[in-house]
Amino acid sequence: MNQQTVYSSRASTLEVNNMLKNTYMLLSMTLAFSALCAFISTFVGIGRFASLGLSIGSLVLLFVTLKKAEGASGVFWIFAFTGMQGASLGYILNHYLAFENGSSLIMQAFGLTSAIFVSLSFYALTTKKDFSFLKGFLFAGLIVMLVAGIVNIFLGNSMLFMVTNAGIALLMTGFILFDTSRIVNGGETNYVRATISLYLDFLNLFIALLNLLGANRD
Repeated sequence: MNQQTVYSSRASTLEVNNMLKNTYMLLSMTLAFSALCAFISTFVGIGRFASLGLSIGSLVLLFVTLKKAEGASGVFWIFAFTGMQGASLGYILNHYLAFENGSSLIMQAFGLTSAIFVSLSFYALTTKKDFSFLKGFLFAGLIVMLVAGIVNIFLGNSMLFMVTNAGIALLMTGFILFDTSRIVNGGETNYVRATISLYLDFLNLFIALLNLLGANRD
C-alpha cells in the first residue's frame, strides 16, 4: 500500500466519521424538537382534520427539504419538516392517552423503538456490513404496506390493521440497517438527507409499535 492510498483511506474514514457525527447530532435535535411539537399539539388537543392537514403539510415540506438539502437552508427546512410532522401526532397520541395507562403505553412504544433503533444502528456501525441488497425488498414491501393501509381506510378491518402495522415495523428495522449502512459505506454523503431517512425510520417504527401495543385496548 503506497502513501497516497494511506492518505486517501484516512481522508475517507475522517469524512465518514464527520458525516456520522453531524447526522446523529442533527437527528437527536430534530427528534427532540419533534417531540416538543407533538407535546404542544397533544396539549392543545388538535382534531383529526387538523392532524391530517399537518401530515399533508409535512409531506410537502419533506420534498422541499430534500430539494434544499445541499444548501445552507437545509437545516432550517429539516426542522420545519420534523416540527410539523411531530405536531401531526397530537391526535393519535391523545387517542391513546384516553386509554387506561395510556401514557405508559406511549412510553413503552417509545422505549421499544429507541432500543431497536440503537441496537440495529450499533450493529450496522460496528460491522460496517453493506445492506444495499435489501433495497428492492424494502421498497417493494413499503408499496405493499401503503396499498394495504389505503385499502383498510375503507374496510376498517382490525386484523388487516394489525398485519399492516406489523409489516411496517418489520420494514423499518430493515430500513434502519439499510440507511445506516449507506452512511457508513459512503452511499449517502449529505447529513441532512441522512437525518431525514433515519428520522422517518424512527418515527414510523414508533407509530407502528404504538398501534400494535394499543390494538388490544382499542
